[in-house]
Amino acid sequence: MSEVISNFFTELELVYQSKLPFVAYRKPDDDLVTVFVQRTQKLHELKSYKEAGIIFAPFISTEKKILFPFDACDSFSIKIQENDLFDNDETQAEIPKYDTVSASNFLKENHIAIVQKAIDFIKNNKAQKIVLSRKETLKIDQLKVVNTFKKMLKAYNNAFVYLWYHPEIGLWMGATPERLLSVEKGKFKTMALAGTQKYNGNVNVVWQNKEIQEQQYVTDFMAENLKESVQSLDITAPFTVQAGNLLHIRTDISGKLKSADSLENLINILHPTPAVCGLPKAIAATFIMENEGYERAYYSGFLGELNSNESTNLFVNLRCIQQENKLVSIYVGGGITSGSIPENEWEETVSKSEVMKKVLF
Repeated sequence: MSEVISNFFTELELVYQSKLPFVAYRKPDDDLVTVFVQRTQKLHELKSYKEAGIIFAPFISTEKKILFPFDACDSFSIKIQENDLFDNDETQAEIPKYDTVSASNFLKENHIAIVQKAIDFIKNNKAQKIVLSRKETLKIDQLKVVNTFKKMLKAYNNAFVYLWYHPEIGLWMGATPERLLSVEKGKFKTMALAGTQKYNGNVNVVWQNKEIQEQQYVTDFMAENLKESVQSLDITAPFTVQAGNLLHIRTDISGKLKSADSLENLINILHPTPAVCGLPKAIAATFIMENEGYERAYYSGFLGELNSNESTNLFVNLRCIQQENKLVSIYVGGGITSGSIPENEWEETVSKSEVMKKVLF
């Protein structure tokens, strides 16, 4: 690793130790890593989508959204190639022992029971799709936060990789494959991402009807609900994408906005997307809040650049972890339809949690 890059991460470590609010991130398929550090510990809540800064929003739309205003921050950045991050293959180090706070058998039995309840709910024609998640909490005495961030940068080049901290909220980090929304010069881009299977060295895979249907629900919802806010709408055919050791079905959706003031309306239409909530959204959200048994907080919310150089780039907060003292929580979930098999849905969450465990140590 070059001295310049080493100094960048040393500076980031000092920022982390300072306990000042900060965010470090890299956008998908980019080599620029940027850090914004607030000059004070003030907690800024978003008042208007015309503000400029880094936004961090929770799953529940009515709860407070946090903003790091650009004019309240200092920043530094560096361009880093994948091979610049480690002098040797540190990312392949064997995972040391850790303590799971909740017994895995309880987690499994509980999740399978909730999935079956959702399937029955859907089969009674009360919903089309419900996205259920769980939180797996580990006790780790010394999490190397900046080193974990470096591993995420190395492993997930096509994801939005971030490290976010505020003393009143805590520390979150992740590598999300899902774009919520990008807007620039009156044009927007979003995506419908759903369906999951393990990556085994080939993206030319066969998808089962359950995954195809799950992803189509998301695409259809976006196409129907966006058309009132846009002049034109372009939708690609679905295709397979890789995210770490997982594969998903993705459809790209783009178009031209009817007005420059459509940003807030677009966000309200999209968030939470059917990919993290379900359909109909209000019914699915109620089922989630009544049955998941925990608060998602910022998991499956969104974050990113708001009105940065006349563009906005927001990403759904998936593949993420939260640190609270020595406790590290991994958030994972999956979409449930009438064709879901509870045991398979559990295994999907296990695969997703393994993705995050590989970069924790």
